[in-house]
Amino acid sequence: MDRDRILLTPGPLTTTLRTKLAMLHDWGSWDADFNAVTAGVRRRLLDIVHGHDTHVVVPLQGSGTFSVEAAVATVVPRDGHVLVLDNGAYCKRAARLTELMGRRVSVMSFAEDEPVSAAALDARLKAVASITHVVMIHCETGAGVLNPLAEVAAVCERHGRGLIVDAMSSFAALPIDARSMRFDALVAASGKCLEGVPGMGFVFLRKAVLDACAGNSQSLAMDLHDQHAYMEKTGQWRFTPPTHVVVALAEAITQFEEEGGQPARLARYTDNCRTLVDGMSALGLQPFLAPQHQAPIIVTFHAPAHPAYDFKRFYAEAKQRGFMLYPGKLTTVETFRVGCIGAIGRQDLQQAVDAVAASLRALGIPTAAV
Repeated sequence: MDRDRILLTPGPLTTTLRTKLAMLHDWGSWDADFNAVTAGVRRRLLDIVHGHDTHVVVPLQGSGTFSVEAAVATVVPRDGHVLVLDNGAYCKRAARLTELMGRRVSVMSFAEDEPVSAAALDARLKAVASITHVVMIHCETGAGVLNPLAEVAAVCERHGRGLIVDAMSSFAALPIDARSMRFDALVAASGKCLEGVPGMGFVFLRKAVLDACAGNSQSLAMDLHDQHAYMEKTGQWRFTPPTHVVVALAEAITQFEEEGGQPARLARYTDNCRTLVDGMSALGLQPFLAPQHQAPIIVTFHAPAHPAYDFKRFYAEAKQRGFMLYPGKLTTVETFRVGCIGAIGRQDLQQAVDAVAASLRALGIPTAAV
């Protein structure tokens, strides 16, 4: 092929040539020039959530899950009680990592095809006084459900409970404003809607709770309080930073700003999602979610009800045609997922639909398209 395959996944994503080219130089991890890049990235991340007055941002090496784990360990005291709002696979992961860190954890379960309920949370917090923190996934990419962040944040604030938000697949695309909603920690990563490359997470920590976080974490490398204190003192990362990832993210943020920031990115992803759903529906492939619950991030489709369907073969056919799909994450029905995010647009999604149609035909599965 004469181009990279397009990644229709929730991350890593397809990136621009400019972002790739940013990684062609080597950087000294303690050098003043690299420290300036790190400082610029942190400042511009705070710009995106309008968080300069209320929050600090702490970058951390590793995948986004590293930062989720670091956020829970740093923010929740060791005798805290965490309630995880669960409507999918990534919620269950958050509950598991909380348990492994020795924190008390309860799970409040919802259907995989519906958002979590702020009203149900309100009732639970009234009934269980021991809960200190709530964990919510903003966009649960197991199915693609958009959860009601503003409403959940309001409930937590009213009850005086901490809120930790996994905004991995929503940050920089869906609106998040620290001036109008309170959260103790919000976690995102470089390789998602900012369209950088994977390898770095970052956590927004509320200034009002920062001092109380000292000594909570049982980890040296993943203690966000220590990471923040060291960066404020020296401008440097405590341990070897992912230098190429950081400079690629700096370039990706520049392109994000040039595009028009969060509103423009949301508009493009929404158009991608609409193009995808309309095209797949014309093939006879139906989304798993009702439209009002669908975030324009990743769409889960019901697998074809045909004896010749096999996801691995379907994936291989689509890959051969230049597109990489994502397996389903649900336990109740067979599905596959197609991402709408990354440095892609309407034409790419139209071509993806054509590739899906050709892949199904190669498997001997008829489509509804004429």
